[in-house]
Amino acid sequence: MTEIYLSGLVFGECPRWHDGALWLSDMFGGRVLRVPAMGQAQTVVELPAGRPSGLAFLADGSLLVVSMRDRRLLRRWPDGRTEPFADLSGHVAGDVNDMVRAPDGGVFVGNFGFDLFGNAAGCLTALHHVDVHGRVRAVAHDLNFPNGMAVTPDGATLIVAETFAHRLTAFDIDGHTLRNRRVFADLGECAPDGICLDAAGAVWASAFVGDAFLRVESGGRITDRVSLNNRRAVACNLGGVDGRTLFMVTADTDVERLAGGDSTARVEVLEVDVPGAGSP
Repeated sequence: MTEIYLSGLVFGECPRWHDGALWLSDMFGGRVLRVPAMGQAQTVVELPAGRPSGLAFLADGSLLVVSMRDRRLLRRWPDGRTEPFADLSGHVAGDVNDMVRAPDGGVFVGNFGFDLFGNAAGCLTALHHVDVHGRVRAVAHDLNFPNGMAVTPDGATLIVAETFAHRLTAFDIDGHTLRNRRVFADLGECAPDGICLDAAGAVWASAFVGDAFLRVESGGRITDRVSLNNRRAVACNLGGVDGRTLFMVTADTDVERLAGGDSTARVEVLEVDVPGAGSP
């Protein structure tokens, strides 16, 4: 049975457990939140027109925030200052989306590849790496709506949710290069959005199409399913004191309504057996 941890969101995205608190973006609410305790949300970044999405913490404690609509990354320093970090607008044809910290200290960043909210035709797109100096380069091509991402604790593997392909895709991380692309799990009718890893090497995937949170092992075996009652599964992360709290962002919406920011969202929690691991 899930419990409501935070309500009052428009559309939550990209939950992260960091420094004893839950952090997440309220994408259509135009803000990034820090939630130190149940129901206690603090706004740390305001982007009323930018649609914040992916979040990643750098080694110096600063927070990178995806500003989707202008296709940039912003940096929030620990003292609260916010400044531009990287511009991906010349590299992508759709809104920038999720993000995960890379082993070299930079980040991997995904993008839609097309104007989703403008009802453009879908197309494949690239995955990009942004280094600690804000330099952008493509590291993988022909992904079908790369969305949530996770890096294994040893820094050797990147797992990417390809939402429109209904699969999780893995790459070996070799310095600044991704190689050995392979299918981690085919999710059949379920379309994955946000993901996270646990200490046993399984992925918790948010099935936006499928209305459930799934624990999936390499090869595709689903060991656990948290089904929702007419709500969308958007994103998830493992955290809490012992790493066993599954934070699940859910929303009352569909793709057509979402284009107009018509949604209500919340964070629900559930205690699980295996703690989180890796990044995010």
